[in-house]
Amino acid sequence: MLGHQNRTQSNHNVHMETKTREKPDSTRWAPNAWDLLSAVRSQSPLIQCITNFVSMDLMANTLLSAGASPAMIHSVEEIPDFTPHAHGLCVNVGTLSADWLPAMKAAAELACKSGKPWVLDPVAAGASGFRLRACLELVELKPSVIRGNASEIIALSKASVGPTKGVDSSHESIDAVEAAKSLAQASGAIVAVSGAVDIVTDGERVVGAHNGVPMMQRITATGCSVTALIAAFVAVDPVHAFEATASALSIFGVAGEMGMNMAKGPASLRMHLIDSLHGLDEADVLSRVNITSLS
Repeated sequence: MLGHQNRTQSNHNVHMETKTREKPDSTRWAPNAWDLLSAVRSQSPLIQCITNFVSMDLMANTLLSAGASPAMIHSVEEIPDFTPHAHGLCVNVGTLSADWLPAMKAAAELACKSGKPWVLDPVAAGASGFRLRACLELVELKPSVIRGNASEIIALSKASVGPTKGVDSSHESIDAVEAAKSLAQASGAIVAVSGAVDIVTDGERVVGAHNGVPMMQRITATGCSVTALIAAFVAVDPVHAFEATASALSIFGVAGEMGMNMAKGPASLRMHLIDSLHGLDEADVLSRVNITSLS
C-alpha cells in the first residue's frame, strides 16, 4: 500500500560503516529534543495534513499523542480559508491522484506565502512518471523539510524513474547521504532519510538519529506519521528546522523502543508506540535520545 513508509532493518555493514563516522553529541541533542517536545505539548500547533487514506488514522493519533492538533483537510475548496491559520502543513503523496494534486500545491503555496513551514513526504517518488513529476513540482514550492526513504530521496535527487519496491526502500539510508545533501542544496530544504539510521542534512551538516526498532517497519504508516511529527516540531521552532527534524525522528524512535518493551507484535506495538509517545518524560528523553554528527 502506498500509505506505508518503511524503516529498513539495520545490518552489520551499515552499522560498521556508520560507526566510523559518528561523533557523539548527546549533551546538546537530548535536552534540545526535550525542549521541542515540551513546546509541542504546550503550544499544541495546528498541523494540516494532506495525506493518504492508509495513514490518516495513525498520523492523526501520533500528532495528538505528542500534543499537537491534527487537521486532515484536503479539499481544494477549503485551502484558502483554512491553510493560512495552520501552524504547519504536511503533504504526503501516498495515494496520489490528479484530483488531490491541486490541493497539495495550493496549500504549499499558501503555507509559504503565510510564512508557515511545510513538510513533504514523497512516497514512492520514482515509481511512475506522474508521481515523480508531481513530487518535483511540490519541491519547487519550497518545502521546509523533505522526508523519505533512501530510494525516494535518490529518485528525487536524480529525478529518475525506475524500478522500486513499491513504497519500500531498496537502499539503506547511508547510501543516500550524498543524494540527500545534493537535494538539500538544490531545494533549500532540510532532507531526512529514514532507515536503520535516520539521516538528516541541510546540505552541509549531517546527523544520524539512531533510535527505533525494526518492528516499526511492520506497521503501515509509521513513516508517514513521523513526517507529521516533524511538521509539528518544525512548527514550534521553524528557525531551527534541522534540529527540529532530527529531534522528531529520534523522539518517535524512542517511543518505538519503549513500546517494543511491552509489545507482542506489530499490532500491539502500534498501540504501545502511541501510548509511549504520549507518556514520554524528561528522563526518558535525556537517557534515550541518540543523535550523532556524521562527517
